[in-house]
Amino acid sequence: MFFDFGIKDIIDILLVAVMLYYCYRVMRESRSSNAFVGVLVFIIIWVFVSQILEMRLLGAILDKMVSVGVIGLVILFQDDIRHFLYNLGTRRRVRTLMRYFSPKRTMERDTEKLKRTIMPIVMACMSMSKNKVGALIVVKRSMPLADIVSTGEEVDAAISQRLIENIFFKNSPLHDGAMIISNLRIQAAGCILPVSHDLTIPKELGLRHRAALGMSQESDALCVVVSEETGGISVADGGEFRLHLSAEELEAVLVGEN
Repeated sequence: MFFDFGIKDIIDILLVAVMLYYCYRVMRESRSSNAFVGVLVFIIIWVFVSQILEMRLLGAILDKMVSVGVIGLVILFQDDIRHFLYNLGTRRRVRTLMRYFSPKRTMERDTEKLKRTIMPIVMACMSMSKNKVGALIVVKRSMPLADIVSTGEEVDAAISQRLIENIFFKNSPLHDGAMIISNLRIQAAGCILPVSHDLTIPKELGLRHRAALGMSQESDALCVVVSEETGGISVADGGEFRLHLSAEELEAVLVGEN
């Protein structure tokens, strides 16, 4: 039976490996990697004891622990599981795949409308970059951000370059928080974002960058940062940074072409 090994078994092993790797990435982003490794070690011990050594008594005890442990894991990792399931259908590749089912004219019309709408954001970021005015803009995608919006002041205004610059003006009471853009409108400003504690973040990046990365790790939102120290424009998306963007690159990212 050991040598009865076919292509289906290889695919099975590869799928399990991919699943474990993706679970590890999710846990690492939420700082639960140690717990994930502990669970993985326990599963290996359980399989070794019950399937290979065939210890009936110890195997039966571990079987009961696994049955109860599944409920414990759901409680322990409920936020991570909810985040994983919600992100499963909102990833960029899924959205890109859905574009193929949309009429071409509709796609072109929507893209042109989106470009006209996001140009004030690009122009405002370039102006603030030139004057070294710090800014943090969160562009909502699929995941709701009601909990983040509630931490700031509701604006509900059309996207305007002057309005964006006025909100992030150094003497403005809302300049320290984040601006939330939803449904092509400025929904709120002065919002508080979750801060990432990822140790791999370069030390020269400040609190705005950590907040942007944290937001991109906990949602599918696109976060644009203008550095107050250097004037550099960065984007956090999916837990990763893109630094020192030009106007053309920022426009392409906001439109979704890059």
